[in-house]
Amino acid sequence: MPTTDHRPLAATEIERLARELLEAFETGSPVEPLTSRPHGLDVDDAYLVQQHLVAAHAEGGRTVAGRKIGLTSRAMQRQLGVDEPDFGVVLDSHLYAAGTTLDPAALRMIAPRLEPELAFVLGEELGGTDLTVDQVLAATSEIVPVFEVIDSRVADWRITLPDTIADNASCFGAVLGDPVPLASVGDLREVEVVMTHDGEVVQRATGDAVLGHPAAAVAWLARAVARYDEVLPAGQPILAGSFTSAVPADPGRYEAVFSGGAGSVAVTLGAGR
Repeated sequence: MPTTDHRPLAATEIERLARELLEAFETGSPVEPLTSRPHGLDVDDAYLVQQHLVAAHAEGGRTVAGRKIGLTSRAMQRQLGVDEPDFGVVLDSHLYAAGTTLDPAALRMIAPRLEPELAFVLGEELGGTDLTVDQVLAATSEIVPVFEVIDSRVADWRITLPDTIADNASCFGAVLGDPVPLASVGDLREVEVVMTHDGEVVQRATGDAVLGHPAAAVAWLARAVARYDEVLPAGQPILAGSFTSAVPADPGRYEAVFSGGAGSVAVTLGAGR
C-alpha cells in the first residue's frame, strides 16, 4: 500500500521509475502500480517521473509533438476513480493519420482504449495563470477531431492519479482527423460526438462534458504547466480530453463524428494483442 507519510523521492529513484515505465512502453510488459511500492508516490513526484520519462523517450529519438489533458470529463474521472485532470505529452512517433490501421501486437500495446476528443491548435504561444475560455479561443486557429489511444503501462489499469501521471497520463498516441478552422465550428459546448464501433453506436456526449467547455481544459493546462515555467506552444495539437468514458480498443473500425462542423476521425484496430 502507498505510504501515508510520504517523503520526496530521491533523484535516482525517480530516474529508475522512469526507466521502468519506458521499458514497459517499449516491450509491452506492464509493471506493478508505482503507488504500491514501499516508497509510495505523490503527484509532485509523479510529474518529475513523467519529465524523466519524456527525456528518456527523447534519447530514443521520440520528440514531443503535442500535449494532452486527461481526466477532464466526469465520465473519465468516475471510470478511473480520480477527481482532477492531469496532463502529458504526445510523441511524434505515435501520431497517426485518420483512417489508419493500428496493430496492437506490433505496437506493443498492453490494454489500449479509445477516447473521442477535440484538439486545439494555437496560432500563438499561450501561457499564464489566469487565462479565460475567451482568451484560449482567441488564440486558437484550428480544431482537430481526434481519437486518443490511451494505454496503461501499469498492469490491469490498477492506477491512482500519481500512477497515471508518471506514466505520461496513460497516453499511447493519437489519431488525427482533418483540421477545421475554429471560426467554422459552432459552440464547442454544444458539439456532440457520436462514436461507433463497426457501425454500432458505443458512446455519445457533448463538449460541455469536458470541464464545462473544451477550451476550459486548455486554460487549465496553461495554468498547470506555468508551475514548471512552461507555455503552450503554437502549431501543436493540444488534446483537450475525452467527451466520454474510454472504450476498450477491440478489433474493428471506430469512427467519431462531431457535430457543429467539427469533422470526424476513424481508426481500425487489428486483431492481434
